[in-house]
Amino acid sequence: MLNAMSSLPFWEGHIVRSVEDLEDGALLIILDTCPASEPQCGACRRPCSLVHERRRRKVRDRDCLDRRVWLDLPIRRLDCHHCNARVTEHISWLDRRARITHRVRVWVEALAQLLPIAHVARLTGLHWHTIKDIDHQRLQRLHGDFSANDVRRLVMDEFALHKGHRYATVALDAERMKVLWVGEGNSREAIRPFFEKLGPEGCQRVEAVAMDMNSAMDLEVRAQCPNAEVVYDLFHVVARFGREVVDRVRVDQANTLRAEPKARQVIKRSRWLLLRNRDNLKSEQAIKLEELLAANKPLSTVYLLKTELKEIWYAPTVREGARRWKSWLRLALDSQIAPLIQFAKRLAKYRRGILASAIYPMSSSTLEGVNNRIKVIKRMAYGFRDSAYFFLKIKDAFPGKVR
Repeated sequence: MLNAMSSLPFWEGHIVRSVEDLEDGALLIILDTCPASEPQCGACRRPCSLVHERRRRKVRDRDCLDRRVWLDLPIRRLDCHHCNARVTEHISWLDRRARITHRVRVWVEALAQLLPIAHVARLTGLHWHTIKDIDHQRLQRLHGDFSANDVRRLVMDEFALHKGHRYATVALDAERMKVLWVGEGNSREAIRPFFEKLGPEGCQRVEAVAMDMNSAMDLEVRAQCPNAEVVYDLFHVVARFGREVVDRVRVDQANTLRAEPKARQVIKRSRWLLLRNRDNLKSEQAIKLEELLAANKPLSTVYLLKTELKEIWYAPTVREGARRWKSWLRLALDSQIAPLIQFAKRLAKYRRGILASAIYPMSSSTLEGVNNRIKVIKRMAYGFRDSAYFFLKIKDAFPGKVR
């Protein structure tokens, strides 16, 4: 137990007068100013011996084992002859008007990087908004300034911000794996501030931008970055193929089997078998998939063409990619499967951006990883009411790697 008149380094300039046990089990440590310590002006940080008034403040310090710790300390208001003003004294371990010490702030900052805010609040006994404000200030210090030096390759994507078709856009340095900017909206006007921050010289340096088939994003990139090649992302194209072709054919095939309930149920329940990569299936799932494809020709056709579509992105040269594209397009148009034919005709408009992946092989796993991490951040916080704070959390999750 602390003795009266003892001095500790983390309460610089103060001594312990007494320690009391509170009813809730917490400790109340009563401090006094150290007689040998001259107060410092909170504005100019010069010594000042003229004290205008004294008040006492109760502040929270870091827990001692399993006990909450409160400090009761004097706060002096000085009549500073250097500033010609009355200013609250500077205390090295306590911010002005703060109700928590620096030790508590550092503790909370560390916990907030590991746990959801609600869990940190229960652990520390501090209010949810106090935890959030501390973490927000930490993130603002680290990621508040825009920095995009020597960026040559970008990845841009949209993600769901809230329910009700509200989206945000993220821009990432593809080489450093660093989130450069996050903004609300997915229109041309919404993403234009990113290019304004990048500046004319920065836009000139950009040589490739990976994205999904978003017309607004495509048009704005071409307008702002004249030297950039648009590269369409494999992950998004294959995901769209799964929704618009595989799912549609699966439903159509199930509807043709209304007279055979058992066979119809097998096809209706095969969605994830058809959409997952074959390498991710367990042995029994792979067997079921093979049986399904052997029994249904349209499903077998779209499944095989989904696999062949991916090979276009892995072509070593543009010429080889063009050959693979022509072969795939011919098979799709000759399939006599309406959803597949419609998809292939729409995809033909984006051929240049697909073949550009041979020159700029920007992995689709980058975007997939960003999307998955954003979903985890949202789940940890049970959704964010403060978009600015949410965007800083995303930037903190992708600080970038040193070249």
